[in-house]
Amino acid sequence: MSAIPELRQLIRKYALQNALRHAGKAVDKAVVGKILASNPELKSQIKELFETASEVIEEVNKLTPAQQEEEIKKNWPELLEAKKEREEEHRLPPLPNAEKYKMIVTRFSPNPDSVLHLGSLRAIILSHDYAREYGGKFILRFEDTDPRLKKSALEFYDSIREDLKWLRCSWDEEYIQSDRIDTYYDYAEQLLRIGGGFICDCLKDEFTRQILGEKPCRCRDLPVEEILRRWRMMHDGSYREGEAVYRVKTDLHHPNPAVRDWPAFRIIDPEKNPHPRVGGKYRVWPLYNFACGVDDHLLGITHIIRGKEHMTNTVRQKYLYEYFHWDYPDAIHYGRLKITDAELSKSKIVKSVQEGLVSGFDDPRLATLKALRRRGITPECLRGMILEVGAKPIDATISWENVYAFNKKVIDPKANRYFFVSEPIPVRTSKVGQPIEAKLPLHPDYPERGARRVELQPENGVLTLLISKDDLKFISPGKVIQFIELFNVRIWETGPSSITAEFHSKSIESAREVNAPLVQWVKADDNLDVEVVMPDASIKRGKGEVGLRNEKADNAVQLVRFGFARVDEASEPKIRLYFAHE
Repeated sequence: MSAIPELRQLIRKYALQNALRHAGKAVDKAVVGKILASNPELKSQIKELFETASEVIEEVNKLTPAQQEEEIKKNWPELLEAKKEREEEHRLPPLPNAEKYKMIVTRFSPNPDSVLHLGSLRAIILSHDYAREYGGKFILRFEDTDPRLKKSALEFYDSIREDLKWLRCSWDEEYIQSDRIDTYYDYAEQLLRIGGGFICDCLKDEFTRQILGEKPCRCRDLPVEEILRRWRMMHDGSYREGEAVYRVKTDLHHPNPAVRDWPAFRIIDPEKNPHPRVGGKYRVWPLYNFACGVDDHLLGITHIIRGKEHMTNTVRQKYLYEYFHWDYPDAIHYGRLKITDAELSKSKIVKSVQEGLVSGFDDPRLATLKALRRRGITPECLRGMILEVGAKPIDATISWENVYAFNKKVIDPKANRYFFVSEPIPVRTSKVGQPIEAKLPLHPDYPERGARRVELQPENGVLTLLISKDDLKFISPGKVIQFIELFNVRIWETGPSSITAEFHSKSIESAREVNAPLVQWVKADDNLDVEVVMPDASIKRGKGEVGLRNEKADNAVQLVRFGFARVDEASEPKIRLYFAHE
């Protein structure tokens, strides 16, 4: 076979393509798989095909990545075009009107009343990546001006910072709105003096009747001096909580009643609801649209990237900008991002932690970034997922299967393989002759990583191994099973606590002839205690091979025939893992 030039050339083409995807090192199984897919008639010559492929791949892997790319460019330029298309497939579309700004400035503006979750990802990643793509600035701004309903907590400021760092979304500047209250007061007074706002002490029902009737309330057209006096009364305690509201004057005939004379400041009793950072220093607090609108201008935000539920807020804020003769930033409104079977209500997440319904914000049942991180879901996975969804204004629903598919692409090449058996049952196999050394590859696609070497010493011809209780469904008397990378045995007797078997054969071909199922195993006399925390917070306990002790915390591993997991604790005698997905 090695003498057929056309086949060698085809192998070289696919080897170079594969090397291009794997940092210059082609993988023989992937290349042969590609050949067989287009030439199924070669399956009968699989041994010779592997030999020829190994020769060609060895030649290709000796080339530098630059030499590999040059050869592809010369002989198969379409492969480079395909690579370019894959790279551009998930690129962000151009920012609107980017050319009119000297520097692109975006921001992520969380309320530190909870931890971040999957629903936060779109705003974070799109804002950060656009700033980086344009060589601009990415700002982190904490919007913490509601000490009554959306109460901030000190722990969440640092929690949010930690999550952004984990996502590799570093920020260039940071602002906290509770430090900027005096700035908002300055602009609030300026707006009152130019006739753009007023202090309303109408009863709520009275104001609603007027506004729905497209009529001004009785407070709207008071003299500026009276309006300023009322503004001072909001601060000095003359007005109590709920008795007066600062409103921005808008078009009373606007088709959306929510836009008409929208509220900008309200009074919050500082004794009943102190702020976690500034205590009782302020009793008049800005609402979202005023603080956000002023800050977006003062901080030079060029592009606001937020959910389409904020489209009405954009309309409201533009009135503020018109009064101050400011240019409103370009706004990109994306659709809602929904996750199947995931709770994305921050208040419900906090409540579940406070009431002890879950173990903490990193409980695997939650969709928080901390929980995903602990389970081994990677930043690369989340970024790829968000870039695929993009900033489209339509709603999008992501399933956990989507998340897992993205994550598997990231961790599969990195994760070393190990055996784990839950609820272990001993299998006593007779007629095992000589001592055996099993060579188990750490990763089947990367032989250069080496292998786990497991020495097995039968006693009087009997070798005892542990298998998972889950594998009992494959086992019955007379059935042949294959111990992975070891040998094949015929089962004689099965019971709830032990199994007896007899050596059957060594070769994989013999196992295939009788359709023997694959079964992972662990030495009975040399193993580790392993706990695997599952997505529903249940725990699978069992035995793992001793090679797991070489893995550090945060490493991704694949438990063969069980699934991918993240190493949470790697201190002997017990190893704790968090299950990610299959």
